Amino acid sequence: MPSASSSPPASTADAASASSGDSLLVAPDFGIYLHWPFCRAKCPYCDFNVHIRERVGGSHWSALLAAELAHFRARIGPIAVTSIYFGGGTPSLMAPAVVGALIEKVAATWPEAADIEVSLEANPNDWPNFEGYRAAGVTRLSLGVQSFDDHALRFLGRDHSAATAEEALERALALFPEVSCDLIYMLPGQTVSDWRTALQASLAKVGNQLSLYQLTIEPGTAFHREAEAGRIVPPDSDCAADLYVLSQELCDAAGLPGYEVSNHAAPSHRCRHNLTYWQGGNYVGVGPGAHGRLSENGYRIATRQYRNPETWSDAVRQYGHGTEVSETLDRTREIEEAFLFGLRTVDGISRERFRTLFSQEPETGCDSNSLAVLMRDELLECDAEGLRATAAGRPLLDAILGRLLVAR
Repeated sequence: MPSASSSPPASTADAASASSGDSLLVAPDFGIYLHWPFCRAKCPYCDFNVHIRERVGGSHWSALLAAELAHFRARIGPIAVTSIYFGGGTPSLMAPAVVGALIEKVAATWPEAADIEVSLEANPNDWPNFEGYRAAGVTRLSLGVQSFDDHALRFLGRDHSAATAEEALERALALFPEVSCDLIYMLPGQTVSDWRTALQASLAKVGNQLSLYQLTIEPGTAFHREAEAGRIVPPDSDCAADLYVLSQELCDAAGLPGYEVSNHAAPSHRCRHNLTYWQGGNYVGVGPGAHGRLSENGYRIATRQYRNPETWSDAVRQYGHGTEVSETLDRTREIEEAFLFGLRTVDGISRERFRTLFSQEPETGCDSNSLAVLMRDELLECDAEGLRATAAGRPLLDAILGRLLVAR
């Protein structure tokens, strides 16, 4: 629990220790992330910061989130907000009035862009709230369908049916200017033929945005325990690569090209908030476990709030915020993040922006020998525009980054 000092205990690096010229400049977009950590139940594949509580007071938690927003406004000043994102957990457990109050709080705290994007993650079972969310100011709904197959939904521990998912998607498409649909694939026993059939059927239903996530078995999850016991055997790496390639081909043909490793969208319908992350922009993170990246006093600052909801709420009540960590990123860490996030996107790392931020070329920010080999193997390409992963390289991005960012 937080101590009784004048501010919560936090690991805060001394900004003066960062060398001159090492900081990122303010990016044009600025996002606000609000974390709602509560769920009805935890899915067996989930390793996110989610918590189950019998009762959650919406107005109480809204007031705490609003307090953190005020804290960060005082800290960083009047930057124009270009996106708001309600993530979780299950934000669609929030009453529309609570969502509306928080949107209004952001508007009263910072200036807003005229074309601000307001996203909210939702479960299909919560479709009765959709009209209220739209009236409250949500412009983009991210719908956690995960599958349109009842057998797959039962395996994934989802509490909605395929029919409910279809109904929720239809309602969302009728209400919101932007709708993104999440699907999970690479389930145990799933073949290329199975996924082709499932994805083609899904593409006939979705709108202009689609997120496709390969099932990963994460430590600490129910699926990890099942895998250790031999009761779950996911597809091997060769099958995973084949499923990924098929996903790109089918989405391209449907007019939803991939713009990031897992995200697809029609032209001009990319998620603005997520692009802020991947392009090294600034964003405030409020709520239990939320992360942020800020340009402050000429330096790039990484923030993280307390993960446990009760620890976080106690800190907010006592200090006005629940920041556990606030640290200045040194040059090495900033360049590393530029590669980690930038190479996730199809556009890659902009040479012009990298020069502006670091006064050097992208090639000098990574291991030169590894870069040469990866370019020879046609997994990366480098030209006057910048550095990016090829279509063949994107499925192997973790391995590529491990080679690029070592011994540099």
